[in-house]
Amino acid sequence: MQITDIKIRKLFEGGPMKAVVSVTFDGQLAVHDIKVINARERFFIVMPSRKNPDETFRDIVHPINAQFRTMLESAVIAAYEEALAAEAASAEALAEDEAKAEPAKEPDPDPII
Repeated sequence: MQITDIKIRKLFEGGPMKAVVSVTFDGQLAVHDIKVINARERFFIVMPSRKNPDETFRDIVHPINAQFRTMLESAVIAAYEEALAAEAASAEALAEDEAKAEPAKEPDPDPII
C-alpha cells in the first residue's frame, strides 16, 4: 500500500495538536482526521477515533503493524513540516510585499516651529 497524497487540512499554533491531516492510499482510500501531536519534545500521529458510551476512545482505523505505522507517521510529519515551511515563506513574502507597498513619507516642506 502506497501513500499517494497527504493533505494538511488545518494547522494549529497553540497546544499540543499541531495539524489535522487526510491521507490517500493507492489513490483509492482516504483516511481523514489524522492528528499531528507535539508532546514531550517529539511529534507523533493520532489516528481518527470515536468516543464510546463508557467515555473511552476507540480508533476507527489504525495501522496493523509497527513498520507501517512508522512509515505513515514519517510521511505525515514530513508533510506537516513542509506545510509549516510553506506557510512561513508565504508570510515572509507577504510582509515584504506590504513593506514595498507602503508609500515613503516625504518630509513636511513647511514645518511649524
